[in-house]
Amino acid sequence: MSDLPIDTVLPDLLATLRERNSAVLIAPPGAGKTTAVAPALLDEEWCSGTIILLSPRRVAARAAAERIAQILGEKVGQRAGYLTRLDTKRSGETRILVMTEAIFVAQLLENQELPGVSAVLFDEAHERHLDSDLGLALALESQQILRDDLRLLVMSATIDGARFARLLGDHAPVIESEGKAWPLTVKWLGSRPELRVEEAMTSAVLQAWRDEQGDILAFLPGVREIERVRQRLEEKLPHVPILPLHGQVEPAAQRAAIRRDEEDRRRIVLATAIAETSITLEGVSVVVDSGLARRAEFDLAAGLTHLVTVRASQASAAQRAGRAARTGPGVAYRLWEEAAHAGRPAFDPPEIATQDLAPFALALAQWGVGDPASLQWLDSPPDKALSSAYERLQALNALDLDGRITSWGRKIAALPMAPWQAAMLLFGARHGVARDAARLALLMQERGLGGRGEDLAQRLARWNADRSGRATASRKLAEGWAKRAEKLISSVEDAAPPLSVLLAYALPDNVARRRDTSGENWLSAGGRGYICDTASPLAGSEWMVISDAQGQARGARITAGLALSSEDVEQWLGERIERRSVLRWANERVEARVERRLGAITMASGPDPDPDSQAVEALLLEKAVERLDLLVPAELMARARFVGLDAFQPDRLEAEAQEWLAPALSERRDLKIPKGILTEALLARLDWNTRQTLDRQAPRDFTTPVGTHHRIDYAGEGAPSVEVRVQALFGLDSHPMIGRTPLLLNLTSPAGRPIQATRDLPGFWRGSWRDVCKDMRGRYPKHRWPEEPWAERPSLKTKKAFDRS
Repeated sequence: MSDLPIDTVLPDLLATLRERNSAVLIAPPGAGKTTAVAPALLDEEWCSGTIILLSPRRVAARAAAERIAQILGEKVGQRAGYLTRLDTKRSGETRILVMTEAIFVAQLLENQELPGVSAVLFDEAHERHLDSDLGLALALESQQILRDDLRLLVMSATIDGARFARLLGDHAPVIESEGKAWPLTVKWLGSRPELRVEEAMTSAVLQAWRDEQGDILAFLPGVREIERVRQRLEEKLPHVPILPLHGQVEPAAQRAAIRRDEEDRRRIVLATAIAETSITLEGVSVVVDSGLARRAEFDLAAGLTHLVTVRASQASAAQRAGRAARTGPGVAYRLWEEAAHAGRPAFDPPEIATQDLAPFALALAQWGVGDPASLQWLDSPPDKALSSAYERLQALNALDLDGRITSWGRKIAALPMAPWQAAMLLFGARHGVARDAARLALLMQERGLGGRGEDLAQRLARWNADRSGRATASRKLAEGWAKRAEKLISSVEDAAPPLSVLLAYALPDNVARRRDTSGENWLSAGGRGYICDTASPLAGSEWMVISDAQGQARGARITAGLALSSEDVEQWLGERIERRSVLRWANERVEARVERRLGAITMASGPDPDPDSQAVEALLLEKAVERLDLLVPAELMARARFVGLDAFQPDRLEAEAQEWLAPALSERRDLKIPKGILTEALLARLDWNTRQTLDRQAPRDFTTPVGTHHRIDYAGEGAPSVEVRVQALFGLDSHPMIGRTPLLLNLTSPAGRPIQATRDLPGFWRGSWRDVCKDMRGRYPKHRWPEEPWAERPSLKTKKAFDRS
C-alpha cells in the first residue's frame, strides 16, 4: 500500500477534476505527483481516454513511465508507456502516455481537438520550457473552443500557484501537498577560483565520500566536466561505480544511474541539470553541487543557439539539494559561500525570454494565430525576438509578409525540428540527398553523436561507423525524417549538393570566408566576425558554413561547421552573389569601386569607371556637412556673426546644405573647393537687401585716407580690427567705426612691425604719438614723423618723394 505524501491530497484533486476541467497541483520533490496522479485518474468516470503526462526530458519521461508501470504491476508499454524521439514503448492498451513537451506540441498542432485524450498533465511546469508554455497556451485555447471536457492539470514543486490559476481561467483551484520533510544539512565549501570546476568537484566528492554515508549525486554543468571528473574519480576510487547521467547516455546506463546498485555498493552519480527534477535517484543521500548550469540561449545577432555556463539559481540549488533528502535525512555540499547565495538569481529565466522563437512563431502560424497576444501566457514573448523570428521565417518562405503560413511553411512545420533545419532537409530531399540532410540535422541536435570536434563532416563519419545502441537508434530516426521529407517533395532534381551546401541553404548568413592565412579570423555573410582554432581541420579551408559558435562578442569562437569549396560557392550560391557599385570615403575623397559580394563578404573588387553621380554627390555632401566648420570661409562667417544673420547659423546651414552646398560639389570627388566658390554659394542665400546690409554693417575692407584697402578681421582677438601703416592715417582726426563699434587699429611701422593698437586715434595722435616718433625717427629716418599727424596730408612716400610731389 502506498504511503506517498501526495496520497493525502489525491481525494481533493479527484473531486476537483470531477467538477472542474482545470486545476493546479503543488507538491514538493518526492511527494509522488509524477508517478501517482496519472494512475489515480484511470478509474474516474470522465477519464475514458488517454492521459498524457508531459515530461521536460526524455530520461525523465522514460523513468516515469517505467515507475508507473511498476506501480501498476505491469511491463512498460502496457497501460503505461512513453513516447520520446529516440525511444518509444506503447501499445493498444496504453492509457497513460508519458511524452516530452515538444512531441505534445506537434500532436496538438496536428489535431487541435486531441481526440481520445481525456487529460493532459503538465509536470514540472516551474521549469518554464518554451514547449511547455506553448503547449499549455494551445491546450487552453483548444479546451475553451473545442474540448471543454479536456482536463488540464499543472503540476510542480515550486511554481507560483496563483499565477497558473489565473492563467487557467476562472481561478482554477490550487491544491497543495505538504509532502514529507526530511532533515537536510547544507555544507558550504566556498568557491575556489584558482581551480577548474572539475578539480574542485573531484575534491568535494572525495570529501563527501569520506565523511558521509549513502550514494552521492554530483551536479556539473555539462558532459565535458562530467567526463573529466569521472576520470579523476576512477583513479582515486577504482572499485566504486561512478555513473554519468545526461541526455547522451545510453538508456540502459541511464537506468543504472537512477536505480540502486545491484550489488548494493555505494555509487557516485555525475549528472547535469537533468537530475534536478522528475527523477528520483534511489539511495542518494548526499548531493555535491558545483553551483553551475549550462543552458541554451539564442543569439539574435548571429542567428544561432549556443550554450552558456551560468550560476545556478537559488530555486535550482534548492531542487538539487532536495535530491539528498527525498527518502531520508540528507546532506548537500555547495561549492560557493553562504554569504554569496543571496546574490544568485532567484529563478532561472523562462525559455520564452531566451530561446529562438522561430519554431514558436511557426507553430502559432500553423495554429492560425496571427497575434501571440491573443493567447494566454505567463510571460509574453519579447517583441524583438519575435520580430526576428518572423523575419527569418519569411526569409525561408515559411511565412508570407502578413505572417500567414505558406504551403512551403506547412511542409517545414511537418518535420520535427527547427524551421531552418527542416528547410535544409526539404532542400536535400529536392536534390536527392534527404538521408544526408536528415543525418546532418540530427547531428546538430543530438550533442555527442560522432564525438567531439568542430568539423561536422568528421563527426558524421564517426557516427555512421558507430554501432552503439544510441547511434543506431539515431540513424533510424534520421531515416524516418528523410522518408517524411521525400513524401513532401513532388519532384527531385539531378544535381546533388554536398553537406556544406545543404547547411548554407538554411543558414545563408553563416557562410564565412577566411580573413587571414592562419585561418583564425573569419567574416560571415551576415557581417559578423568569428574566431576559429588554428588547429581545427576547418581552419585550412577558404570558406565554411558555421552551425555553432560560442560567445556573443565580435569574435565568437566557432565550435561546429562544414568546409565549403570556392567552386561550390560559385555553383550553388551564385544567386546570392551580387555585383554592385560601392562608394567609400578614403584618403579624403570619394572612391568608387565595383564589388562582387556574398552578403558582407567581398569576393572581388576593382575601380568603377562610371559611378552614380548622384550617389557620389550624396556621399560628398555627407562628408562636407561633417566638416562644415572647416569648409565655410571663416571671414564671411565672422562678418555674418557680427551682423547677426540667421541665414548663416550653423544648424540652418547644415539643414539646408542640399540647397546651397550640393551645387558646389557637382562633378567633384573631394572637398578641396575654392573658397571663392563657397563664398558665392553662401552669399547666394541672401537677398539683395540683406547683402547690402552685410556690406554696410560689416564691410570686408577698411579704406585709409591714402586710398589703400585693408581686410577687416571680424574673428580674431579685439575684432573688428585692421592692420595698417601709420602714415596711411595722416590727416585723419576721427576714429573709424564699424557701425557703433570702434575699429581696432593695429598700427605698424614702414617695415610692417607693430607700433601700437588703438581704438582712439585722436587720443593716440595727441598722446603717445610723441614717444612713438622719438623711437621711429631713429629707425626710419627717411620717413615722415610729423608733430601733428592729424594735420598732415596722408602719404606712404618717403620724405624726399613726398616733398617732390
